[in-house]
Parts: sequence; C-alpha cells; structure tokens
Amino acid sequence: MELQDWLNTKVPGIANALTEMNETHFDIENSIGFKGRDKVYEILHTFHKVLFPGTYTHKPVDHTRINVAISNNIRKSALDLRDILQRVLIYNNFADCEKKCRAEAERIVMALIDEFPEIRRKIQTDIQAAYNGDPAAVSTEEILLSYPTITAVSFHRIAHELYKLDVKIVPRIMSEYAHQLTGIDIHPGASIGESFFIDHGTGVVIGETCTIGNNVKVYQGVTLGALSFPLDEEGNPIKGVKRHPDIEDNVVIYAGATILGGKTTVGHDTVIGSNIWLTHSVDPHSRVYNAPPAPSISTK
Repeated sequence: MELQDWLNTKVPGIANALTEMNETHFDIENSIGFKGRDKVYEILHTFHKVLFPGTYTHKPVDHTRINVAISNNIRKSALDLRDILQRVLIYNNFADCEKKCRAEAERIVMALIDEFPEIRRKIQTDIQAAYNGDPAAVSTEEILLSYPTITAVSFHRIAHELYKLDVKIVPRIMSEYAHQLTGIDIHPGASIGESFFIDHGTGVVIGETCTIGNNVKVYQGVTLGALSFPLDEEGNPIKGVKRHPDIEDNVVIYAGATILGGKTTVGHDTVIGSNIWLTHSVDPHSRVYNAPPAPSISTK
C-alpha cells in the first residue's frame, strides 16, 4: 500500500481512536491547554511589572506615570487571569456553570490582587534577607535583578495566594515555571514566612505541606520532602495529608541537607549542616552535623 492510500484509509481510524482516548480523560473543549499555560507565564511577568514598576519593564517609567503603569498592568493581567480561571473552574466542574464560574473567577482575581501590597512587602523582606545574608551582594538592586531566589520566591508568594483560594492548576503552573527558570522547586502549597533566603538556589525542593518560619536561610541542594506516602485501599497516595517538615524561625540549612516527614520539626535557631539526612525532630538551638572525617595517617 502506498503512503497516500494508507493516509486515506488508516489515518481517520487512528484519529478517531486518539480522540476517543483524549475525550475519556480530558475535557478537551474547556482545557486551558498549552496556550493557557503560556498565558499564565505572561500574567506572571505582568505581575512582576506591577510589583516592581520600572524594574521589570523594557522602558524606564517616569515617576509621575508609575501609578498609571501599575494600574494598566493590573487591569490587563486581571482580565487575562479571570478568563483563565473561568476555564479552569468550568473544566473542574464538568458542567454548564459559565455564569457562576465567571463570578467565582472574578472573586478570586480580586482577592489575589487585594493581597499585592502585602505580597510586595514580604518580597522586600526576602530581598533584604538576601542582601544581609550574602557578603558578595553589593546592593538590593543586584539582588532583585540577578538572584534566582527572588524570582522563585516572588512567584511562589503569588502562587501561594492563589493556592489558598482553591484553584490548584494555575498556581502549580506558576511554580513549575519558576522551577524552569531558577532550578528551585517550591510547591505553591508550602507556607513560607518573611525574610526567606535561598543562597545559590539550584536543586532546592520544598514540598506542598512544608511550613517555614521567619528569617530562614537555605543553601543549594536542600530537600524539604516527604518521608513516605500513606496509601488508600487501592494503593494510591492519599491526598491532603501532612507529609513535609516544619522549619521554625531563624534556622539555617546548609547545602545538600535532606529533611523529611510530616512529623519532623526543626526547632527555632537551629543549624543543619551539609549533607544531613534528617527524619526526626530536633529541639530549638540545636546544631546537627555529620561526624567529622577521621583520616588515617600512614607510617610508611
């Protein structure tokens, strides 16, 4: 059989089989798709322009026009996000709820943007923590423009607010975008206090049910993860249970440390050394290190 004949006779059946498979598992018409995912990326960048006017824009913003620039970017991103959230809500409900879902999407957008002054305040504490915690930093502007921790944590603070408003897929897209850009993987469900600094950043993983207090510093390669996954009767992971550790205020976690488990708490003012494997709680003011190497001395 020649290709042209094969295309005419076989491809329609293959296409039907693929369509049936996809329609079984996805609401194709209401999925936001990759186009929607890319729109979420665009919305995040517009939010950055809102939070840092003149810094994340290609053209300088005259001081007298800052309010106008912020307002215009809020209006644009709010409408775009409303449309994305409406489609997500329709998809999740698998029902004709267009009017109700639109109203709910608008409520979520307003609730998120109402939090922007507080989000911006918290990000400023993160910027200052990075400046105070890195002797190589020469200015807070350098921190803002070049440190991956600020991109990751600022995106997280936006995504976390959406996560709390119970729209899960959009904040997850946001957090994975930050992961792509920075190598820092923070689940949007993680709760992070003020003055948070991830030094260097690459390879840091922070799980969904992790809580982190104020003034915490984390180095590259740190994992705040799950020790195990409780399973249901069918062997599937049970959703929504506490799986990740709690890190209290003023903790420093050095490179390569792995801290696991929903019952694990690192007490305040503790230092966790490099390459530690920790699955139990430690008291406040602890120092947790591996035993120092004991090199043998040759007498030959």
